[in-house]
Amino acid sequence: MSERAHEVVGGGPLAAATPAQLSELARLGSATVYEAGGRRDYVDADLRQIVPGSRAAGPARTVLCAQDDNLMVHAVMAEAQPGEVLVLTMPEPRPVALVGDLLATQARAAGVAAILIDAAVRDVEELAQMGLPIWARWVRVKGALKATAGRINVPVSVGAAQIRPGDILVLDGDGVAVVERERATEVLTASLEREHKEQIKRERLRAGAKSYDLDGLRSVVEAQLQ
Repeated sequence: MSERAHEVVGGGPLAAATPAQLSELARLGSATVYEAGGRRDYVDADLRQIVPGSRAAGPARTVLCAQDDNLMVHAVMAEAQPGEVLVLTMPEPRPVALVGDLLATQARAAGVAAILIDAAVRDVEELAQMGLPIWARWVRVKGALKATAGRINVPVSVGAAQIRPGDILVLDGDGVAVVERERATEVLTASLEREHKEQIKRERLRAGAKSYDLDGLRSVVEAQLQ
């Protein structure tokens, strides 16, 4: 792990967004951010939201574990910083629990904003009660090995989304949007503009207008049916 890899997350000089900006991105939600950001990266996978109603946004601290091994999850807990989203992966996603109650307890004590796990969790009832936002592919009792070193703060892939250290993740009940760290401010501005436009549109819909006409969809249909 290079010194540079450690610099890209954790609120240092290369931080991509302020806490206030991250709070706004979390409030806006993954769908709005994904649409406003140009429909770019999102995690295309069935994820289990362990804490219903939870949402979060933060810079990614990525972990590439050895296959079916969570040694590096223990390692990353020694460096995790407040506000980060831990992204835990293996070379191949499999239903092996990389996180349980004790590791989640460490993450919460470190002030981690959320955990995205491209594998399984266990102790799911305890995790839900703890309240730390966690998204995982599976819930399984099968535990991981602790034998082989992997890597921290390297680019990883989750559900076809490429996630680099420091990229911003927005997580909620709809899924996970990925914002390139260089575009954080740009995407936040676009998301706020989209929210404003949708508020205006919502009022018009409540008054009886139809999206079929507001969005110009009637002409699309009529042109194809001629």
